[in-house]
Amino acid sequence: MSLNPLLNVTGLKAGYGAAQVLFGVDLSVAEGEVITLLGRNGMGRSTTIKCLFGLLEPKAGEITFADKRTEALPSHQIAQLGLGLVPEGRQIFPNLTVEENLVATARANAANGLKHWSLERVYKFFPRLQERRLNMGSQLSGGEQQMLAIGRALMSNPDILLCDELSLGLAPIVIREIYQAMPVITAEGMTVVIVEQDVTMARQVSQRLYCFQEGRVSLQGTSSELSREQISQAYFGV
Repeated sequence: MSLNPLLNVTGLKAGYGAAQVLFGVDLSVAEGEVITLLGRNGMGRSTTIKCLFGLLEPKAGEITFADKRTEALPSHQIAQLGLGLVPEGRQIFPNLTVEENLVATARANAANGLKHWSLERVYKFFPRLQERRLNMGSQLSGGEQQMLAIGRALMSNPDILLCDELSLGLAPIVIREIYQAMPVITAEGMTVVIVEQDVTMARQVSQRLYCFQEGRVSLQGTSSELSREQISQAYFGV
């Protein structure tokens, strides 16, 4: 781990109204690293992502991205700093075409040394999106919408890609196809944070895991050093 992580979270507490969801979450991500936030629904993983992207203001704690405090910034400013989001449930624009969706949030490549994600490159990466570029977002299948959500986030040329529940509501064959694309994204050094429930998938795609249990990190470590039994105990809390 880098002594100066690209993203660092300390003592993060958050919730919705009177309901507290996060109880002092600490995590860090080094440049070029892929980490997975692993756990069951309702354990605080997606709430953490919302805080990172400025969709939910924390009640306490600090979030530092590229040496800038971001916990009080709105989401559009955080996006401009270099965070890209593949949101839970895709949330593509249903009344825009595929191509309009892709260019809606595109930005010039930041000075991060990563290869630029252009419309041409996204179409080469996901050929089905090119085939359906004139279709409305509402006319796509769930898998195609997920590809579109990933492509849209890549078009923002982020320093860190946040992926919230990539496999949610998708058929197993589509999930495999989506995850087969991830090594191409990460091979160049893209920093990625993934929210996932599937232990096997999480261990395959990430260097480190953070297991969430009741709004706290119950276990963390490298994918290679943590056993399935340790992860299962941290996952289920038994």
